[in-house]
Amino acid sequence: MTAPDATMNGKVCLVTGATSGIGAVTARELARRGATVVLAGRDEARCAAAVAQIRGQTGNPNVESLLADLSSMQQVRELARRFRERQSRLDVLVNNAGAIWMNRRETADGLEMTFAVNHLAYFLLTLSLMDLLKASAPARVVNVSSGAHRGAKLDFDDLMMKKSYNGWTAYCRSKLANLLFTDELARRLEGTGVTANAMHPGWVATGFGRNNGLLGEAWLLLTRLFAIGPEKGARTVVYLAASPDVAGVSGGYFVHERAVPSSPASLDVAAAKRLWQVSLDLTGAPDVVPSHSPSEPEA
Repeated sequence: MTAPDATMNGKVCLVTGATSGIGAVTARELARRGATVVLAGRDEARCAAAVAQIRGQTGNPNVESLLADLSSMQQVRELARRFRERQSRLDVLVNNAGAIWMNRRETADGLEMTFAVNHLAYFLLTLSLMDLLKASAPARVVNVSSGAHRGAKLDFDDLMMKKSYNGWTAYCRSKLANLLFTDELARRLEGTGVTANAMHPGWVATGFGRNNGLLGEAWLLLTRLFAIGPEKGARTVVYLAASPDVAGVSGGYFVHERAVPSSPASLDVAAAKRLWQVSLDLTGAPDVVPSHSPSEPEA
């Protein structure tokens, strides 16, 4: 993924969680292809360093950043607002930012942290920028999910996991939510020229999990020994964001640049529709991507 080209000239891309790991590699590779790239991150110094590094590595001056804590739904809305102040189009949205909390935490909105950051931020940011995506069509939404979704099932009676919390279960459920969201989004976007796909990057050695104290440090040690690097982990993200091979492809789940079946639970249409409505309620987002279906099945 290192040869410079101009395949993305004139395109505008937004990548969340772009100051490190596969997000940073994705941002760099899109910039290398000539795109204008906006990085979204929480830390001003890390954002500035990532922008400078990508500009230096690619020779592309059209790289900038926006600050946002994606655990806050208000800051997600502000991110979308500030993005549209700077850019008049959006060709590729990469929802990449994610984390895991082994101990239950709530956001400022009273939402369970893992579900809020890993799913609701994807949902709200995508809907908040939908008008730009549609106006820029053909455009793409790429949602970074995980093979951890397999075996997970959403508990709609306790999505915030107040009754019983397990950090790994919360993470797996959030990754399942990514796939349910992607499938429902793809269905609703049919005929608009905007595609939505999800992917599994593999077990990637990044700073993921560092926020969990000694347990997080043990996890990082394990990943350094056995996991792949972010360069390999980002390949499928870049493929879905930029390759002509997947132009017009929507609703897929990709691993190693190939479409593969996701879990049966991720293909549950009724669950996807129910999650969509619950996500609208939790984020206060308007339903700017209405279903083509005249009536929704009961969940």
